[in-house]
Amino acid sequence: MTTSDIAESATTSHIAESAMMTFPGSTRVEMVMGMPVSVDIRTALPARELIPLLDNAFAWLRWVDDTFSPTKEDSQIGRLNRGQTIRQIPELVEVLHRCDELSEATGGWFEARINGVIDPSGYIKGWALERLSRALSNAGAGDHRITAGNDIRVRGSAAPGERWRVGVRDPRDGTVRKVVFAHDLGLATSGGAPIVNPHTGEVQSGLGSVTVIGPDLGLADAYATAIYAMGPLPGRRFATDLARSGPYETMIVTHDGQELTTPGFARYSTAQTRLAG
Repeated sequence: MTTSDIAESATTSHIAESAMMTFPGSTRVEMVMGMPVSVDIRTALPARELIPLLDNAFAWLRWVDDTFSPTKEDSQIGRLNRGQTIRQIPELVEVLHRCDELSEATGGWFEARINGVIDPSGYIKGWALERLSRALSNAGAGDHRITAGNDIRVRGSAAPGERWRVGVRDPRDGTVRKVVFAHDLGLATSGGAPIVNPHTGEVQSGLGSVTVIGPDLGLADAYATAIYAMGPLPGRRFATDLARSGPYETMIVTHDGQELTTPGFARYSTAQTRLAG
């Protein structure tokens, strides 16, 4: 039995059990982009709608990985980096254009083009989950949570009238530093994988982690990457300016464990003692 078979079997079982629940739905986990990705739908939909919806969700994520992964030779990004012919894909144009805009907006601290190599990894996962979240809502599954590593998108309710409860984990050791409650929010944390300072080409190591929350997960992902690349002082200044000018709030964790948050972060979170992950 394959991983996909196991996931589908678990999905079908969950759907059958949900008939007795007050807020039915289904959850599926599959390996995509080299990590477990979870799609948790809480909207009460029949199995004949839920299973194809989940099939399409993971088909989209696999397509994104096959198209944008810089490590896959036949991806469009891989072919572009080798100067080969690429397909005219609207999403590719959209992503590259948005990466250029984010580079300008962050003073070059978010950069998808370093030393002639294109790598949109700091944006693409958040963008893909954001697009998927909108598609699920348009399909009638308005109550859902999508999790891919340290990128999380929630929409609607976890149970009737209840906000989603999301733990903000430190990517270094998995401890939960804060808990965020929301009906509609994207949350991205940087620091679990190496991030390069685009101005020097060196791996940045000045911070422990950076979490950005806001209405668009793709932008939150890119901002978290940029702030981490900036380092402590420039990162704090940028996070403060970002919160003053729009709906994105930031939590910075220093190497010694100190937490620094923009004022609006408290609207979504409750302070937690460092819980075991």
